[in-house]
Amino acid sequence: MKGYRIGLYEKAMPQELSLGQKLGETARAGFDYMEISIDETDEKLSRLKYGRNERRGLIEAMDRAGVGIDSMCLSGHRKYPLGSADESTRRRGMEIMADAVDFAADLGIRIIQLAGYDVYYEVSTETTRRLFAENLESCVELASRRGVTLAFETMETELMNTVAKAMGYVRLVDSPWLQVYPDLGNITNAALASGGEALEDLRTGKGHLAAIHLKETVPGKFREIPYGTGHVDFDGCIETARELGVGMFVTEFWHLPGTDWRGEIESAMAFFRPKLDACDGGQ
Repeated sequence: MKGYRIGLYEKAMPQELSLGQKLGETARAGFDYMEISIDETDEKLSRLKYGRNERRGLIEAMDRAGVGIDSMCLSGHRKYPLGSADESTRRRGMEIMADAVDFAADLGIRIIQLAGYDVYYEVSTETTRRLFAENLESCVELASRRGVTLAFETMETELMNTVAKAMGYVRLVDSPWLQVYPDLGNITNAALASGGEALEDLRTGKGHLAAIHLKETVPGKFREIPYGTGHVDFDGCIETARELGVGMFVTEFWHLPGTDWRGEIESAMAFFRPKLDACDGGQ
């Protein structure tokens, strides 16, 4: 048995595929699980309102495919941020959080990745940061009741672009249900900008790293960079993450219309499986 599992981000596949079809493609390419996206679109947010039959159907689809949905990328808070100056927006953000926790618990999703933003489309202020911290406490309480782990993604903005910054909130809340989910591309860009090192930043999260997003970047650009063409030290970061006890890794990239998406998925697996195996005794 391998000491790690590798997941595929849902958005690496075409939007028009059903979740059942995406699970089948995830299994076909050799991934161990799929990470579902709950972004700010109405279509994705509506998943959180699935009824009993729809949730049962999704569980049956996981059984048929032989892979589960083990993690959730919850980026819907970009539109409904927890730190918004608008009370109705904050209220909607908390409703999304409560629904996401229940959805995760019902489907067996272990980790909900939270975007490390106080606000996204608004100006960040001392007030928005205070409101974010206050609502974060309530989010963790919701998660603790259902045994679901929340974990901050390190973002491309100053509030939480490093593991060290995310750890400030983890220590503030001080709960086993709030951890960190580093994005290797984002922390690499942050390290470059500050003169630091991504490996040292990873180590600041020792004991609190729930999973890793495997994403490529180049200086100043944060997405849609093919693996192996950017500046992320995947070998060093994966080795460090494994030393720190991380066992869940997700390839994060996006399907672009007109491209060979199956080929890209297969290439991502071929790129990362040997790197992960090398840190797993070559099994």
